[in-house]
Amino acid sequence: MRLLKSTQAANIDLKQARIFYRQAARAIVLSGEDILLLYTQKYRDYGLPGGGVDKGESIEVGLIRELQEETGAIAAHVLAPFGRYEEYRPWFREGANVVHMDSYCYLCEIDMSLGYRGLGEPRLEAHEVKNGMRPEWINIHQAIAHNEEIQHTFPNKGQSIDRETFLLKQIVAELL
Repeated sequence: MRLLKSTQAANIDLKQARIFYRQAARAIVLSGEDILLLYTQKYRDYGLPGGGVDKGESIEVGLIRELQEETGAIAAHVLAPFGRYEEYRPWFREGANVVHMDSYCYLCEIDMSLGYRGLGEPRLEAHEVKNGMRPEWINIHQAIAHNEEIQHTFPNKGQSIDRETFLLKQIVAELL
């Protein structure tokens, strides 16, 4: 899959790093200029649905699982690959201090005739509930403007907002 961007957090030294590798899958679900995103109240940001791919799981299977869990998407299907975002950032789990994460992004569709705009009930994990995560259909330009404001004004922004804002801008440039 084509590389869209590779980033490294300024506060890490890869020569001294204990690196944990993680594959993630992220879904792009569009309806005109509206996009299905996750809003996280703790960080006040919007991001693509998706997450880590489980051991033994293909990226596409992990993508559909994450999309259904986080948004309640009904009848979700992968349409086409979009691109990969690679990042190195601080990590404090699995005995590592840096995560090397590859986020594989795919254009997906859901059956909009079912539920509310294709959504049923999400099955969020405890930490997602604690962080105030919820699925939301939003105009993509509004989501970008919102994230950019948070990047400039909110000191406790989440680590993923830079990736998510970049991806949203790529989606606008290439798919709208």
